[in-house]
This record gives sequence, C-alpha cells and structure tokens, in this order.
Amino acid sequence: MESILKYPHLFEPIMLAGQLFRNRIFSSPQGYYNVGPECFPNLDCVAFYERKAKGGFASVCAGDCIVDEKTGTHYPFTYRIDDPNCLPGFAAYASAVSRQGAVASVELSHAGLHAEAVAKRGGIVYGPVDMEGMYGPVREMPESEIYRIIQCYGKAAELAKQAGCGMVTIHGGHGWLLAQFWNKKINTRKDKWGGESIENRMRFSLEVVDCIRRYVGPKFPIEYRMSGTESYEDGYDLDEGIEFAKALDGRVDLIHVSAGHHQVQSAMLVTHPTMFMEDGCNAKYAREIKKHVKTPVATVGAFTDPAQMEEVIASGWADVVELGRQTLADPDLPLKARLGKEDEIIKCMRCMTCFGNSGEKRHYYCSLNPETEHELENKNVQPPKVLKKVLVAGGGIAGMQAALTAKRQGHEVILCEKSDRLGGILLCEENVPFKKHLSEYLRTQALLCKRAGVDIRLNTEVTPEYALSLKPDVIIAALGAKQLEPSIPGIDG
Repeated sequence: MESILKYPHLFEPIMLAGQLFRNRIFSSPQGYYNVGPECFPNLDCVAFYERKAKGGFASVCAGDCIVDEKTGTHYPFTYRIDDPNCLPGFAAYASAVSRQGAVASVELSHAGLHAEAVAKRGGIVYGPVDMEGMYGPVREMPESEIYRIIQCYGKAAELAKQAGCGMVTIHGGHGWLLAQFWNKKINTRKDKWGGESIENRMRFSLEVVDCIRRYVGPKFPIEYRMSGTESYEDGYDLDEGIEFAKALDGRVDLIHVSAGHHQVQSAMLVTHPTMFMEDGCNAKYAREIKKHVKTPVATVGAFTDPAQMEEVIASGWADVVELGRQTLADPDLPLKARLGKEDEIIKCMRCMTCFGNSGEKRHYYCSLNPETEHELENKNVQPPKVLKKVLVAGGGIAGMQAALTAKRQGHEVILCEKSDRLGGILLCEENVPFKKHLSEYLRTQALLCKRAGVDIRLNTEVTPEYALSLKPDVIIAALGAKQLEPSIPGIDG
C-alpha cells in the first residue's frame, strides 16, 4: 500500500466510456511484423502483447492494423483488420491481454499517400490531391472512395469489438491518411474535404469517428492518436493541433497527443525522441491541448521514470501516460513501480536498435532486454531438471545478463570480474550526460545480480587454474567485445 500511495495519481483507475482501466499507464500502439502472409495475429504476436499486460499496463494496443489492405498498407506484414478471417487471431490477442487484467485495443490505420506496399505492387495510392509521392504518383482520393474508407474504419472497429477488444485507437497522426487531410499545404482540395477551411480538413476524421461510434455504440472507448504538432516546416503547428483537438473534444473518449511525422526524418525523431532529448520531452504538447478540451488526454514520448509520470498526471498535464519503446526494455515497469521496486526498472536508453531491426528483419530486438520477441518460447520454458554450478567470467553487460538468467533458473552462479566494478568496457560512458540511461542500466544490472543471490567476485581474474579450482559444471566466457578498427591509412599515427 505504501508504494501505491507513492504514486497515487499513476495508479488511480480511470473510466473511459464505461470501460475501467486499472491505472494510468498504457502501452502505446506497437506493430508486430513477424506474421504470416495472411497478416493476422499469430501465437508469437499474442505472447508479445500478453507479456506487456502481465507487466501491469492498463491497456495494450496492437499497432498498425490496416483498415483497407487494398489501398492503405505502408509496410508488408502489418496486420489486416479488413477481413473477417482475422477474427480468430484478434480474439486470441484480446483474450490473452484481458486475461492479464489489461484492456486490449487495436490501432486502426491507413497510410494514404505513404502506402509504400500498395505502390510497389502496382496499386493505386490515394492522398488528398494528385501529387508525386515518395513511392510514385498519388491520385486524389475521390469522394466515393472517401466514403468507402470511412466505412472501412467503422467495420474494422466492429471486428475489433467482436474479437473482444475493449477499445479502438484511430491513428490520425504521424503523417498517415487522416493527418494528410489535416495539413493545408498538402490538402489543397476545392471541395468540402479540404482547402483553407479547418472544418473541411477535419471533416474526414470526424466522419470516421462518427462512423466508428455508430458501429461500436456509446459504451465503447475510442482513442484518437494525433500529432500535437507535425514538427517540420510544411507540417501543421501546435496552434492548429489545438484546433483539431477541440474538434475531437466530446466525440472521442481519449485524445492521445503525440508529435512529429513518420515520413520526415527530423520530425520522426520528434515522434521517437533520441537519447539526446530530455525525458518526457513531448509532454508539453499534451499540456497545451489539455487546456482547451474536457476529454481526457494521453501523453507519450520518452517516459521511463514513474516519478516523472506521476508528476505529469498530478500537475494536470495529462490524464494518461503511454509508453512505447520502454515496454520493450522492461515490460514490468508498472508492476515494479507499484511494488516500490523502481530501482529495478530497466530504462530504455533510446538507442533505436528496435527500429533498426523491425523493418527488413521483421523482428524487434532490444539492446537491453534479450527476451524481446522470445515471449512465446520463454512462456513455455520448463525449470531445469538438473541444477548446475555456473562460472561466468567477465562482469560486463553480457556477463551480468548471463549470470542473472542462470540464477533465475535456479543454478548456482559465480560471477567473476577482474576489475573492482561490474559494468565492463561500457563504464567509460558513465560521464556522458546523454547516455545517463546506459549508466543507470549498468547499475541496475549489478543491483539485480546482487539481489538475485549471484556470488559476485570482484578483482578476480579467471585463470585456467582458478576455474579448475571452482569445479564448475559450466563456464560462460563473457570476455567482452574486441574493438573494431577500420583500415584507414594513418589511423595508428
């Protein structure tokens, strides 16, 4: 109870459209690209999201669910939610997330003029107007097609509800279709769907919201994900973002305020802040929008510290905090914060490794969490039949993780480090200000090893003689990486 009182606002339940959420920490939309050719959720996907729910998040959202595969797909192997055959996969997803006490949501998406996969297969790419896009020619979306896509959103939401999801999230930010219609420099249409009139540019989004409401009913929460500002020269600014949010006020149940644009590199780094940016750097946009609306507001972007999240909610900047990459680094953040174990949270250091691998390789990898995308196999790991004595030589990041993994499986573990501190070669980074989360990670891993009961022996070099004297069953040589030196003339001079 003491730990809950430490973060009373963060762990206060919130009710949205009759749906109860157990706390104010949501897992923001994340896609999962290791799916089959049908692009429906599979067992690996289900385990991926279930792990976040098990870690204590109030809501978990499956991202990039395409409402019209024919025209809306940006990247191959994103989910389809335009086909009733997707129901078994989404039902398994919703059931697994709900079983862990979280509310399952799906993000309803359409890439519009950024539908790269559509362009590559020779399909028609639609946007607000005729133009030359990143992937070839873009055709102005006819009014008949606009009405058809509106219905696609509604039918997709209905499928999500039928599958057992407790909420849907409309992706109206980051330069996707609905945001393209908001942008007056792109949307120069002369009809009721665009031009200088902000009401006209908002019309598509509002029609989508109203259509979804008709399909799901009043007692089903609708979240709208928007960019408070697109953060680049030709994008809309915060003043317009506020006007857009005011138009959504009362129509949706949660306004999710992100920032930036996925197809503009500088703005994409606003959407996904790097280690050079301060924690929670996008919360200021949610704060400004919340001043103008009565609908609950969510903030997202570079949150890792429960104390900061508590302050954001307590100060009235937002009602909900959403986490993205942090859920990969440590899916147990809510549970650890609730139990008063904040010092055990592995904080995302925003290295972008997850982005570098989720594209062509179709897998998420996390520099800090080796279990990422191994959730299904880890779920089925059986305790070892024979416990062993394990010697780990080297106390860097690999050695500490190996020691932790073996100890958690019940083995006797001795971790030897020849220097006087754990952390290895990466200790050289501890005085670099923008790498503070890397330094925190090293300290946290050392603490976890100690608390797990690993026998830590500093100032101890593992020689062959020393290793033999311990009589281990297994030796793990975590001796560190070798420096890569490019063959550049004069590099030694």
